[in-house]
Amino acid sequence: MAYVNTLEWGMKYQPEPLDSISHLKVGQAFRAVDVEYIYDDPNGRGYLKAIDPTTSEVKWEMPSKSPNWAGTLVTAGSLVFTGRLTGEHIAVDADTGKTLWQFQTPSGIVGQPITWDRDGKQYVTVTSGIGGLYAASNGDENLANVPAGGSLWTFKLFED
Repeated sequence: MAYVNTLEWGMKYQPEPLDSISHLKVGQAFRAVDVEYIYDDPNGRGYLKAIDPTTSEVKWEMPSKSPNWAGTLVTAGSLVFTGRLTGEHIAVDADTGKTLWQFQTPSGIVGQPITWDRDGKQYVTVTSGIGGLYAASNGDENLANVPAGGSLWTFKLFED
């Protein structure tokens, strides 16, 4: 199975004239287009999906009110770790998609969780610090109170 975060929205765009850059300040984003986002489902702007890569069949999906930009990590114990822009670091059952654990970090998660071993103990580490063009310019109401920040979180996996 492939465990991926997907984005579910469309957009209409109109090119902006070049003279529209005169109002820009240094460091301000400029895409050269005026974008209008289109959301078919306001409760599902993204999904964590389990996809069979040989058939493209979706085994299960978990909706998210904001898109998930984070990577995914699958352990040998059938846990899928990922993060949300609203700061939740989550572990779900790889077979069912059921959330088994979550931890609220102080900012959004856009990075890749990693796993590592020390003295026979397994750990998962993830960064927390929202960023990117979507978070900065989309006006997503779910992200209105998510602080920027930046921190590193490490969790020890339970032993059987």
